[in-house]
Amino acid sequence: MLARFARWALLPAALAVTATALVAAPAGAVTGPNITPDFEHEYVGLVAFYDEDGTFLHRCTGTLLSPEVFLTAGHCVAGDDEGNVAASARIWFEQDAGVDYDPVTDTPATSGYPYTGGVTSTMLYNYGFTDLSSIPETHDVGLIVLEPGAVEAAYPDIDTYGALAPVGAADALGTGVDAVVTVSGYGVTRTNGKNGQNTVSYRERLTGQTFIINARNQNTAGYNLQLASNFGQGRVGTCFGDSGGPIFAGDTNTVVAVNSWVKNYSCGGQGFPYRVDTVEVQAWMESVLAPLGLWDDIAPR
Repeated sequence: MLARFARWALLPAALAVTATALVAAPAGAVTGPNITPDFEHEYVGLVAFYDEDGTFLHRCTGTLLSPEVFLTAGHCVAGDDEGNVAASARIWFEQDAGVDYDPVTDTPATSGYPYTGGVTSTMLYNYGFTDLSSIPETHDVGLIVLEPGAVEAAYPDIDTYGALAPVGAADALGTGVDAVVTVSGYGVTRTNGKNGQNTVSYRERLTGQTFIINARNQNTAGYNLQLASNFGQGRVGTCFGDSGGPIFAGDTNTVVAVNSWVKNYSCGGQGFPYRVDTVEVQAWMESVLAPLGLWDDIAPR
């Protein structure tokens, strides 16, 4: 996993999978007692990244915005501490994409995770993320462009996609208990032990709801959202591996932000997703996708 640390032990929520880090246990991604298996967001995928030698680097979550455009976090597509993109990525959309992967024997899951199956790409783009020292403006957005027909060939039943939020959509939601958002991801369930050295993860897509508590403090400043961190009244949290996963406005499929960082190893602290409903982010996305003829497919309506 990339060694990027900033003040307060702020941590990007990508997860490197190692035999010593994972303990098999019946649980899953989004955190807390209120999580549920996510069969609704079929376009939310588990994505793994690899270097030039095909060596696994880390994994994240992301969202198909069209059959050829996959949205995730910048620190996910980054393959090193300078922000250079990884050599390749592989994405699975099974709800239980990696649940039967055995990290001790390195036996792949039924889906092929983390070595085969899914859809692959070498077209990765980083908005400019390098590390978290620049909080609140971390440029933590990434794109993966897929070959035409690749998703349809591997996952013919996927016929819905996430929708990129129009500019300012998160501001329209406001803050407080009525500013409800839905999260979805394949991250860890919990960590325990000193510095979270014991990580429990099942690489299963789970979902739940929480709400926005701040969008204009020193850690957000219009770039990030701050999500409620307690599990009261049915709420959930996020953790490592949920990185890049969508923050949906309410019960919609509209993506207002991507999971970016959390405050501590235990995943009990506050979560901060990076907004994608800004003029600057969408201008960058258009600059990448328009020359490929893909921007009109995802541009907010």
